[in-house]
Amino acid sequence: MKICTKCIYDERIKGISFNAEGVCNFCIQSEALDSQYQPGTKEGEAKLFELVEKIKKDGKNKKYDCVVGVSGGTDSSYLLWKAKEWGLRPLAVHYDNTWNTAISTENIRKITKYCNADLWTYVIDNKEADDIFRSFFLAGVPEFDASTDIGFAQVLRDACAKYKIKYVLEGHSYQAEGLSPQGSNYFDGKYIADIHRQFGKLPMKTYPNMTFTKFLKSILFNRVQFIRPLWYLNYNKKDTQEWLEKNTGWQYYGGHHLENRATGFLHTVYNPQKFGIDNRNWSLAAAARSGIMKREEALAIYNTPILPDPELITYVQKRMSLTKEEYEAVMNKGEKRSWRNFKTYKKRFETWRPFFYLMAKLHRVPMSFYLKYCFPMPESK
Repeated sequence: MKICTKCIYDERIKGISFNAEGVCNFCIQSEALDSQYQPGTKEGEAKLFELVEKIKKDGKNKKYDCVVGVSGGTDSSYLLWKAKEWGLRPLAVHYDNTWNTAISTENIRKITKYCNADLWTYVIDNKEADDIFRSFFLAGVPEFDASTDIGFAQVLRDACAKYKIKYVLEGHSYQAEGLSPQGSNYFDGKYIADIHRQFGKLPMKTYPNMTFTKFLKSILFNRVQFIRPLWYLNYNKKDTQEWLEKNTGWQYYGGHHLENRATGFLHTVYNPQKFGIDNRNWSLAAAARSGIMKREEALAIYNTPILPDPELITYVQKRMSLTKEEYEAVMNKGEKRSWRNFKTYKKRFETWRPFFYLMAKLHRVPMSFYLKYCFPMPESK
């Protein structure tokens, strides 16, 4: 098995390639981002604070000058505090897919109280949420939790439109989390609608899906800009968690994206057991390539088996109204499909690549969207 000499990605990763030194293309991509955003340097921080001052100026005389999406996780909680520390007036926004853990709900309460920040929450109908998750489970695709990501992104844009806010601060760090490889984990609003049309039972009335029209309206008319401040900072997740616990009473939830039961099921049960996908490699590879963790330590963790929580499996079966037999049939014998088997906006994103490149430079879409969604993806090996 050929493994990158800098991170832990191996030849099983879709679209991977290695240079003469054995360094993978994803590490090279990360180095290009380092050159562009210069995290942890005076130059990088200068770029960030130039953006911060622009947000303050554009938001003058408004109650809020930016939106920060909060999930109860490490990155978003920390970012909300940093926004307040920088003198911004953020509105905390949360999309509640009704699968939150008690820890995440408490974390949101604690961090918003600590920051004295207003919270705007959109809650989907719980039965509708369950039906959407069930449709993705029956479809047999790896993106079980895609509806949460798309719903959250649309709610952020809706909040901006409602309160006439022009900026969204996103708590993502490519140094700590990496960028998911091309060819895996693709989703968009059309993909969600098509899967639900084929496998869902209830109409989508409260789910905030992001259609292409809504997407363009936000980009061109509302002109919402997405900023990722952690891309400019020397960000350490472990230190951040210690700070949050000490200062706010925030509580760790046990692992990357495990603050929500749907995401926890995806990462610890569904993808590993049905598809042989271990999503820990994203953050572990990122930690190794950025020097946060020794490569040998990251490999050791990656080679440790994932231990699923039996209570979580029971919870998921109940929420999706599946018998144990029906659940096992999908997990062990059900067809394995991908986004290529359903309708998506992918070709349209590729055709519009020059437009989205400009929009990424203007922060109207995240740069990671342009890098991943606007180029052809490699076929599965």
